[in-house]
Amino acid sequence: MTEDFRSQKTEITVGSDPRVATCRGKLQNKRSRLNQEINKELRLRAGAENLFKATTNRKLRETVALELSFVNSNLQLLKEQLAELNSSVELYQNESAEPATPMIPLGLKETKEIDFREPFKDFILEHYSEDGGRYENAISEFMDIRQAMRTPLRDKSGVALLFQYYSQLYFVERRFFPPDRSLGIYFEWYDSLTGVPSCQRTVAFEKACVLFNIGALYTQLGARQDRQTARGLDQAVDAFLRAAGTFTYICDNFTNAPSMDLGPHMLQMLVQLMLAQARECLFEKLELQSRDPCEEDQLDDTRDIDVSLDLAQESAQVADVYGLVHDLISASAVKDYVPFSWVALARLKREYYTSLAHFHCANGLLARPLAHLDERTKEALQFMHGEPDVRTQLDIRVPADDGERKLLGRAHLRAALLCVEESQRQQRMCRELRDKHALQAVLRRAHDRAMDAYAAHEDEEEFRELLDPPRILASTKFQLSLTSPDFSQFRVEDPFRSLGPVAIFSARHHWTAPRQVTLQRADDEGFGFSVRGDAPVIVAAVDNGSLADFGGMKEGDFIVSIGDKDVKWAAHEQVVKLIKEAGDSLTLKLVTPMDRNYLKASNKNSNKGSVSAGSSSGEPSPACSVAGSTTKKLTWNPFRKQRERDHGFEASNVILR
Repeated sequence: MTEDFRSQKTEITVGSDPRVATCRGKLQNKRSRLNQEINKELRLRAGAENLFKATTNRKLRETVALELSFVNSNLQLLKEQLAELNSSVELYQNESAEPATPMIPLGLKETKEIDFREPFKDFILEHYSEDGGRYENAISEFMDIRQAMRTPLRDKSGVALLFQYYSQLYFVERRFFPPDRSLGIYFEWYDSLTGVPSCQRTVAFEKACVLFNIGALYTQLGARQDRQTARGLDQAVDAFLRAAGTFTYICDNFTNAPSMDLGPHMLQMLVQLMLAQARECLFEKLELQSRDPCEEDQLDDTRDIDVSLDLAQESAQVADVYGLVHDLISASAVKDYVPFSWVALARLKREYYTSLAHFHCANGLLARPLAHLDERTKEALQFMHGEPDVRTQLDIRVPADDGERKLLGRAHLRAALLCVEESQRQQRMCRELRDKHALQAVLRRAHDRAMDAYAAHEDEEEFRELLDPPRILASTKFQLSLTSPDFSQFRVEDPFRSLGPVAIFSARHHWTAPRQVTLQRADDEGFGFSVRGDAPVIVAAVDNGSLADFGGMKEGDFIVSIGDKDVKWAAHEQVVKLIKEAGDSLTLKLVTPMDRNYLKASNKNSNKGSVSAGSSSGEPSPACSVAGSTTKKLTWNPFRKQRERDHGFEASNVILR
């Protein structure tokens, strides 16, 4: 059963208390301090480099060059400390009594606090012609959720908090960030891997960083699961696939990222790393299920041969995907920015799972005589053993007799021993992996198991045993599918809903300042205008020489209030009712749009005031509606002189009685 990380909307948005002295909290606080120190050294280096270029004094240039060498040395030390923090994978692992190979989680990106109060209130007054003080609570609420998402809890509520903030960015971006000017708000984030700060004015950068933290949080949730149970393995697979889907979404929808951890090469490597870890969990689950539930201490050599061959191919598949991860992580665009322990661990796991593939294949071959192998098993052996590619390999794909069966099995055991010894060497060569006791215990257990099996079937009379076995072709029964971010599970309300429907009243559109129009009519006289649409209702037509024409009403004007009642969100029928109830004296507040090309499009949608995803440069539109709530397109002219009708409303026109 897979745990559902898609939390429902929470009423209270809180982050973790930074004063809580958990191991992961201390690690993140230390990472934050290192990011600030790296930023300081980068500023010093930039100033020294500018001075070195500007001065012509020889003695001063020598002094600056010496200072630059000190600054570069400090930067290198700080980056090594940050890399060591990123190598501290054991803090995120599940504390189980049974040792397991460590998974690689990602640390969260750090950001600075931003005060939105003055820029937002000034923009509300300037652009929307409303008092910014009325929205003090909405701005504070938005700032609170941003402050909370800087330190999310390492559980489902933390994921929900990040998604809620991301969804609110959709409204904030459209309300306050016009494409042709800047409010002076800068989003600064530190690179998760290098600690180098990046600063941009676009909300798209803020969204990409929040999504990266969502993916990083999924990696931490996947690493902490108990992989000794089927349920824990299912949860780990789900978390890693969600992380891979999130990183893929970032790569597909955000381009020209200023920080290295958001670059396409880095994101592609992270996607493959998460897929490899998910496939590793699936192999562990298959290995767990292959044991006899009635015998807890069952040894591997009692497994059925078909099960052993399946395990061999699945293990070879895991080795192949870690080989792909090693190729991607060794590229120059990635290798210089990730901890060396990640490179070493990918190479180690490739060798370790190759050894498991050979061991399980040998275990199946040596467990039963050749007479017990049916045709299906022989076909599986024929398929999984590739053609010999070098002369030192045994030219045996399917054994013809028990002698060849034993020879091929011992060759696989020897290959398993060599591969696990290579993985142990890789661990000893890496300083960070050398201290991972759980990993050391796993490798030692695999080595002892292969050595015992090899000693039990040793035959010194066979010289051909020195030859390598055929390569095991990778194959899998599991089809992995990336889980993209599901924004619809984390709906939020627009905190600035009172400004009006966001499709119309946004930073991208412009309109005149609100003007008040008061119309006073006689008993048998009409006002001289008709309306259409809803949320907001639009003046459809103005009769020449009418009261509305003399009052300054124009076709295409938005009705934002009637009397003291705000009607920016009102439906067509509500506005019609308010105008009827006004009697002979009607007071309207109108705005005239300056860019009328969106008037028709705005009436094709409906606006519910909620959002399920964010939209930015290069992003798909969210699954929300933004322009009205009725389905009929009604036109109402209260100033036509017509006789009263019993039915009152016609099919397409609303007639004032």
